[in-house]
Amino acid sequence: MDFAFMQEAFLTLLSGVPLTLNLTFVSVAFGAVLALLLALMRMSGIKLLDWPAQAYVFVFRGTPLLVQIFLIYYGLGQFRPTLQELGLWVFFREPYWCAIAALTLNTAAYTSEIFRGGLQSVPYNQVEAAKACGMSGFLLFRRITFPITVRQALPAYGSELILMVKATSLASVITMMEVTGLAAKLISQTFRAIEVFVVAGLIYLILNFIITRIIMAIEWWLSPHLRRPPAVEPRLEAAHV
Repeated sequence: MDFAFMQEAFLTLLSGVPLTLNLTFVSVAFGAVLALLLALMRMSGIKLLDWPAQAYVFVFRGTPLLVQIFLIYYGLGQFRPTLQELGLWVFFREPYWCAIAALTLNTAAYTSEIFRGGLQSVPYNQVEAAKACGMSGFLLFRRITFPITVRQALPAYGSELILMVKATSLASVITMMEVTGLAAKLISQTFRAIEVFVVAGLIYLILNFIITRIIMAIEWWLSPHLRRPPAVEPRLEAAHV
């Protein structure tokens, strides 16, 4: 391998990192809102809300993300007159918004199940204790249900976030010049696929390592009851005796 070329390729592909992170966090943010709505629909006990949510999750978890991107980017073009009348064509004519839409819809399906599992893990006795203290409605959700749900769902949600970072590579098939798109362009110019893809994989590995550390730090912060108590120095123990 030519390490000098790999260093140059690293600097070239590094320029695609901002777009990769932008696609990831924008789609994850929109997907989290939609996922919470889907999770609440699933747990509502109302069939008219539960069945559409189940169908949505089934479809978007059961079909490849690449197919979903193609359907949105190429398929919606067949409905251009209708989209123009609705004022939506200004978004769906752009590859960026098509990629955001596909990534958002896909991650919402997976995240909704993560949120639903987190909501179901909230101990019933804690909810009852909060109600006995006078909490109800949004206050109960904000101070009891939501913190416990986040703590329980965070490990699985961290994995979903890592998967989304890697899933952004599929946006390169609709002309998005993120890390993988720049890698494909560089390979077409140099015909050195191994070095370029090794560098691209290294960049994704670094990004996911950083995200993993951040998730672990948040999990530690949200779980004070799992932290080890500070060690007591021998002198302090002797003083107490």
